[in-house]
Amino acid sequence: MDRVAAVAIIDTRGWVTGWSEGARLLTGHPAEAVVGRPATELLAAELPAAALAARTGTRHGTVALRHRDGHRLDLAVTACPLEGGDGRPAGYAVTAEPPGVTFAAQAFEQASMSMSVFDLQQRYLRLNAAACKVIGVPEEGLTGRFFLDTVADTESNRGFVRHLREVAETGLPVRYESFAAAPALNREHFWSLEMWPLRDASGTQTAVALAAYDSNEQYWARRRLALLNEAAAHIGTTLDVVRTAEELIEILVPRYADFATVDLLDWVLGADEPPMVAADDVELHRVACKSTRPGSPGVAVRVGETQIYPPPAPPACALREGHAILSQAGEPGFRAWLADRDERAPQGAPFREGVHSMIAVPLRARGTTLGVAVCVRLAHPEDYGPDDAVFAEELASRAAVCIDNARRFARERSTALALQHSLLPSGLPGQAALDVAHRYLPCGSLAGIGGDWFDVIPLSGGRVGLVVGDVVGHGISSSATMGRLRTAVRTLADVDLPPDELLTHLDDLVTHLAAENGREEVAEIGATCVYAVYDPVSRRLTLATAGHPAPFLVLPDGDGAELVPLTAGPPLGIGGLPFEATELELPEGSVVALFTDGLVAHRAGNPDGADDELRRALGASADSLDALADGVLKAVLPDQPGDDVALLLVRTRALGADRVATWDVPAHPAQVAVVRQAAGEQLAAWGLEETAFVTELVVSELVTNAIRYGEPPIQLRLIRDRALICEVSDTSSTSPHLRRAHAYDEGGRGLLLVAQLTQRWGSRQTAAGKTIWAEQPLPDA
Repeated sequence: MDRVAAVAIIDTRGWVTGWSEGARLLTGHPAEAVVGRPATELLAAELPAAALAARTGTRHGTVALRHRDGHRLDLAVTACPLEGGDGRPAGYAVTAEPPGVTFAAQAFEQASMSMSVFDLQQRYLRLNAAACKVIGVPEEGLTGRFFLDTVADTESNRGFVRHLREVAETGLPVRYESFAAAPALNREHFWSLEMWPLRDASGTQTAVALAAYDSNEQYWARRRLALLNEAAAHIGTTLDVVRTAEELIEILVPRYADFATVDLLDWVLGADEPPMVAADDVELHRVACKSTRPGSPGVAVRVGETQIYPPPAPPACALREGHAILSQAGEPGFRAWLADRDERAPQGAPFREGVHSMIAVPLRARGTTLGVAVCVRLAHPEDYGPDDAVFAEELASRAAVCIDNARRFARERSTALALQHSLLPSGLPGQAALDVAHRYLPCGSLAGIGGDWFDVIPLSGGRVGLVVGDVVGHGISSSATMGRLRTAVRTLADVDLPPDELLTHLDDLVTHLAAENGREEVAEIGATCVYAVYDPVSRRLTLATAGHPAPFLVLPDGDGAELVPLTAGPPLGIGGLPFEATELELPEGSVVALFTDGLVAHRAGNPDGADDELRRALGASADSLDALADGVLKAVLPDQPGDDVALLLVRTRALGADRVATWDVPAHPAQVAVVRQAAGEQLAAWGLEETAFVTELVVSELVTNAIRYGEPPIQLRLIRDRALICEVSDTSSTSPHLRRAHAYDEGGRGLLLVAQLTQRWGSRQTAAGKTIWAEQPLPDA
């Protein structure tokens, strides 16, 4: 059976004049047995003096009644006064709850959450102590009043009434959350509310009950957790120190602060390491700030400016102590910070009025302090608390790691770029065989600087070596490997090895480098390379490639650029496979384009399309070789190349017959004087009489050595280039070398004399034997 309220009407004499069905069910006495009798006859014990004691109005108390079957009933009763038609007291309406309901009433009254009961017209019927505390009004001041008449007219309060009305009309419970003001708490709180209908014994809805749980702490905890999750996704999207600081600011304002700044130490923005000893007064650079007010009118230090926080200020304390510092308006540190801001920027003082709370948190990563972040609240009603300090330290820790990563990346990139620039040729050597234009663009990707390189190497006989290469990988290690390979190429080129032999030796070197580093896979240190040698006398270009893109060739009278037909060799480091050289005879004015794959890597999915783009760009008309290089990069490359790019453009020149003189020398000592005289006459024809003495001496020594130690046929050649070159060739493969002659030696002084009188000298192997050469500077050089 449902438990229902029992009601009895007692007149001013204490006689029962009314008896409800609920009273019969509770006591067992029918109405006809108690109506018209004194109410005291129903008592099981004398009424205590304090029972139903109240000065005026409704009275509450506990009484003991005798059930019809004789057992005792202890009931909590409420007596409400009644008035007659003339306004005089007419008695009391006494209400009693069934046994057990007393505990429910106590639970309602003593609940820690706010609970209340409204009638179907949204008027207060009951409130517990917690609800009265939140509202700040006693129950008597609210009972019977319409809800909106007791609170401010706000959207949250109107929404509250709409939900009460919805439960009253539909009879269905409602659960929702609201951010609303609590009058007695002087600030907005986040509430979790539940409303449900109350029904009588017949099932008719009579009221709406409400329970409101103050979930403010849980709400802000969820908000902080959501900010941390958002920070993990949005801070550190780039490896740029300033952008990372800006991303931190965007997370903080406006959801966590009305104004926030990030200041970093000077060394963080450079390529230096942190100082060994931290100074007390450190200069900080403002790298990011944001305000809820457009234009940040209250900011004292703009982005890009520097400052030193005074020691009592919270930011200075945070830097010194290494943890978050909370400060509220009126505290000494807060006053020192605000006074420093007002002194630095007095025009912004009016905009700083109302600032009531701040938190300064150091940006620390891997045990090193990088800077400090400051959060200020002005419009936010709540001060920062201990939970906010924990949150700020967690967020700052994540941001600091991202900033430190960006700093380390910038430092490594700067180091790799400096290393690479120091290894690449800063100025190409003078030579007459080629016009040269070169471009090198380091990539801007997160992978770092690559190992691309190029070089132009003057060789003997007016010839020029051209090399373009690419080391696998990025970063300092790739740049260092590139430097070793470039040095090796220069060394091997100085020996005058043919391109295919040079690549074979370079392939062995890469294999040895991988073995030295303990790498099982040689490909980890692999590289590609193309090496070419151009001879301006014969106008021949000899080249070979090791896994590198083939060069393009633009003939002076051609319709466009075409790939040089090369036999592709394996990348360096594979080992055991041969390299083959290709030889071309080029007309003067031909343009050869050597490049790394970064120039066409953005079209990796369509290599034919990349070749077509490059072919069109190289075939375009240009005023100079430099203009052509710029046009190629502009036409082919995207805005942000994903890899390093090296481009080497050369236009060939030819040394005509008027600048080369050749004599066949019979293998007889008497011919030395003949060729010596012929060389002098040629120098006179060229107007180089000033060099005749040295040149004739060099010719005598080299021809004499060839006749004495070499094998015929012997040939003498003079080349007038930017230097005067003397070459003597024979069919012997034995190379000469310098030695110090003793006092009584008859020979051994010739090459030493040549080395002392000329700018440089050497020998190179040829298909038919060897060539010994020496260079003299020209008088007008």
